[in-house]
Amino acid sequence: MIAEKTYQKTGIIWMPEIPLHWKLGRVKSYFDFADEIVGENFKDYKVLSLSIKGSGVIIRNMDGGGKYSLSMDKYQVIYPNSIVCCLYDMDVTPRIIGYCNHTGIITNSYTNVMPKENVFSKFYYYFFLQQDINKSLMAQGTGVRTTLTNNQFGAIKIPVPPYKEQIKIANYLDSQVEKIKTFITKKQTFISLLKEQRQSVIDNAVTKGLNKNVKFKNTGIDWLGDIPEHWEVRRLASFGKFSKGGNVSKGDLIKDQNGEHVLLYGDIYTKYEFEVENLINRISKETAEKSTLIMKGDLLFTGSGEDKAEIGKCIVYTGYKVAYTGGDVIIFRQNEFDSRFISYSQNTNMVEYQKYITSKGDIIVHTYSSKLKNIVMPFPPTIEEQTQIINHIKTETSKIDQAITKAEKEIALIQEYQKAMIAEAVLGVVSC
Repeated sequence: MIAEKTYQKTGIIWMPEIPLHWKLGRVKSYFDFADEIVGENFKDYKVLSLSIKGSGVIIRNMDGGGKYSLSMDKYQVIYPNSIVCCLYDMDVTPRIIGYCNHTGIITNSYTNVMPKENVFSKFYYYFFLQQDINKSLMAQGTGVRTTLTNNQFGAIKIPVPPYKEQIKIANYLDSQVEKIKTFITKKQTFISLLKEQRQSVIDNAVTKGLNKNVKFKNTGIDWLGDIPEHWEVRRLASFGKFSKGGNVSKGDLIKDQNGEHVLLYGDIYTKYEFEVENLINRISKETAEKSTLIMKGDLLFTGSGEDKAEIGKCIVYTGYKVAYTGGDVIIFRQNEFDSRFISYSQNTNMVEYQKYITSKGDIIVHTYSSKLKNIVMPFPPTIEEQTQIINHIKTETSKIDQAITKAEKEIALIQEYQKAMIAEAVLGVVSC
């Protein structure tokens, strides 16, 4: 550690002190604001984009959807070692700092700065990334859209270590970040394998049952194959009715926990799996009066999303409290089967395939009750057998879920460590 007496005060809230042998300067003294417009030769360059991935600046997949101009002659040219900044809408932009490893073009709505002599750009990439993480850059923005002008950004004070020390710190962080990236990748692979294992348990249980000695029959459906002889294949529309939620959005949510319980379509993707008894979000009584009531046992499907592979995710509401649901939620109500069994059934690979081939849209994907009603799956005839299968799934997936949760916590912890490590290194709190 650097001894406390070697520090100097900066008078800056987000950077209260730096090593005594470092200087304090402004962005404009150490970087040039680049503004080279590509012109009619734009087709000769790779198109780049600011992303949350890696160092931030990536080669854009022009066949991957999204909006872009057919003519990019007004785009700016950027080169390796430049730092690309998104200094507008900073309060809603996932990442506002990126380091460029490529020569290419990017929209001129971004601010592009190039290092002057004896300035190691990668060090300042990490410094500005740390400011992005702790929101100190955003705090300096102004206006409704939280924007920093180039003049405002150029006036921001930055630490200036000796050039060789900039290189040393950047190289240290590169090395450590790469190790952390490898750790996270391995954990994510492990989580994916666990989820595949969990999915296999569910798929097998809701299509083959638990009795290995039972006689099987062929369904004549390629993706389903054989099922227990006493089961039957049913369309959802044959034993229930669909309806639509509505008149509630994220903007209607309140913090008062005494409000009415509500489920939004985004909650199905991010907060719940298979079933939910206690809803997290609340709305006012006034909003509830114009919303759609849901009941215990209702199956709730997402009507829209960003991925065809996940469209129409289903959960079952198992709570007793009065609850409501908002738009883009499709409600399925029935009283013939255990709704928990249906929820597991509707989250199998077999059903996912059926939803995938009937969904519409590329950027925003949609499905409808008219499509969901034609989903077919096998069902055991008795509630008793369904309950046995539900209990088996819960028992078999419990340990898997615990392992997934543990791995996810480990990823979160290492990500927090990375943030702290970058902050300490670029402010000279630790020697590298």
